[in-house]
Amino acid sequence: MFFRKNLPAPERGLRFAAAGALILGGLYWFGFTVTGYAIAGAGVFIALTALFGFCPACATIGRKPVAPNQ
Repeated sequence: MFFRKNLPAPERGLRFAAAGALILGGLYWFGFTVTGYAIAGAGVFIALTALFGFCPACATIGRKPVAPNQ
């Protein structure tokens, strides 16, 4: 890969949970509107950062990579 993971395993799990809540909550409360899709899209982005273990925003502010076994 072209990146080094900068999210530890516990944070990745929390990000998956938050992503699911954003996707389901956005579509439930706002329906299939622009706002609902925007909130669900943010949830998809968070799920992708959890899946890959790399967060571009964290890298931008200088967060250090995690050890390979995490």
